[in-house]
Amino acid sequence: MPFAYPQGEQTVTVARLDDFYQANRGGGLFSETVSQRLGAVFALAGARTGLAPTVLTVTNLLLGLAASVAVIASAGAVADGTVPGWLIGLVALVGWQVAYALDCADGQLARVTGQTSPAGARVDVLCDVAAQIALVTALSAVAVAQVPETPVWLIGAFAGTWMVNLVTSVMQAGPNAASMVTSTSLPVRLVKLIRDYGAVIVVAGVVLTAAPALTIWLIAAFTVVNGGFLLASVAFSARSALR
Repeated sequence: MPFAYPQGEQTVTVARLDDFYQANRGGGLFSETVSQRLGAVFALAGARTGLAPTVLTVTNLLLGLAASVAVIASAGAVADGTVPGWLIGLVALVGWQVAYALDCADGQLARVTGQTSPAGARVDVLCDVAAQIALVTALSAVAVAQVPETPVWLIGAFAGTWMVNLVTSVMQAGPNAASMVTSTSLPVRLVKLIRDYGAVIVVAGVVLTAAPALTIWLIAAFTVVNGGFLLASVAFSARSALR
């Protein structure tokens, strides 16, 4: 149903939800299919209520932090059976997914309503960093609580390589962006799900819900994938620079 919102001295009409979805369809297959669509719902609601995109950005941060803090605070209790793991895992699964959808929504709202700004973009990136630090801490806390002999070096490598996704996504937004695999075929996009943030936090949430004892293997897998991608990216960029 059409609605109007002010943009400067003009009144602009947005006719449909799809306007928001089409405004920012970045990300992998899961993010584009699920997270960006849910984000469009939040963006539409934000436009109708006159919210600034940064309100959605900060809400994303607060929700993501709340879910991660719940996981961290209950890690020991889940490990000794005092608190049901499925309950905390479900809180994380839902909280992280809704927070990510809000992260998708702020960009959609900013673009469609003409509220993009360098300051807003900086706040978005900084909130993403903070939320993902909390998420990495939460998964590390569960791994250590479940398996006390978890190697310190694994936690350090996991935390360091996790940020590869965030760094490369920021780099992709610039004028010098390049991709190692440019194909958009379905098989390629399915393979790329291993680096799709929306899909990754679903897997993390499901492991916390169904089998928290396997979290150590989950962080080991993420470390291998992200570390491998970092090395491949360095090689790809170096080869391009030397041409």
